[in-house]
Amino acid sequence: MKKSIFICFGTITLILGVIGVFLPLLPTTPFLLLSAYFYGKSSEKMQQWLLSNKIFGKYIKDYHEKKGITMKNKIISILFLIVSISFSMYKMQNLHLRIFLTVILIAVSVHILKIKTVE
Repeated sequence: MKKSIFICFGTITLILGVIGVFLPLLPTTPFLLLSAYFYGKSSEKMQQWLLSNKIFGKYIKDYHEKKGITMKNKIISILFLIVSISFSMYKMQNLHLRIFLTVILIAVSVHILKIKTVE
């Protein structure tokens, strides 16, 4: 039962991660990392499929193994983060939501910058 629930959660978070590629407010990376976690706890086959995926696999594997990410990917990640959150803030008029998005922008940027940089 637990294995089935984890596979279900892994699939849901994978779908949310893929949707997050196209929607500015939905983060991709945390959902993909959660997918790797859930698949790792439930299905070796699904975890290997995710880690060997042509598009996301290398990034998840490097992060999961604490190898780090390249400076280029750090810059691209932070730029996409800035653009998507800025667009969201532009569309929102609520000051509290803008402050919340600013805090998220800062926290995620700091997290990305703290990750080990690989050549």
